[in-house]
Amino acid sequence: MQPARLDSLHMIERACWRELDGAAHDRLHPWRVLVLATRDGDRADARSVVVREAVEDRRELIFYTDDRSAKVTQIHACPEGTLVAWHPGHGWQMRLSVRLRVENTGLDVSSRWARVKLSSAANDYLAALPPGTPVDRYQPERGSREHFAVVTASVHSIDWLELHPDGHRRARLAGTDSQWLTP
Repeated sequence: MQPARLDSLHMIERACWRELDGAAHDRLHPWRVLVLATRDGDRADARSVVVREAVEDRRELIFYTDDRSAKVTQIHACPEGTLVAWHPGHGWQMRLSVRLRVENTGLDVSSRWARVKLSSAANDYLAALPPGTPVDRYQPERGSREHFAVVTASVHSIDWLELHPDGHRRARLAGTDSQWLTP
């Protein structure tokens, strides 16, 4: 059963950010794992990323990565990207137009790493070889230093689509520049 429909663009945008904040704290939230699409030369490249933080007042989403990953190279070459999410309970699809920034040094990175390194997730950033490196067999050994990076996705706009039995709706959510669109 779908929740009551929201009527104002402002309420819909706030609800999207509440859901994103919930995704950062709830491992089972349908928006916990988003698809990030970037550009690799003249082709698109996409992968899943885990939402770690959602900061509505700055319109930012935070996720982590290995600083040797292909996505980091792609972000440095072209920092514009798209995040995609589907929420089956609400019937909502979101496509977030974002500008990406990667940091692997500084207080923000070190304070987050201090928390992550105490968890099993630390292994994701301690691999001896960069992500995607061909190997003869699985090699669980750890490297000698962390390759932890924080990616900030600054949200320009959200293309929101609601699939509903009473009629589909679509909107571009961008603060004061929000508008209804044809689905």
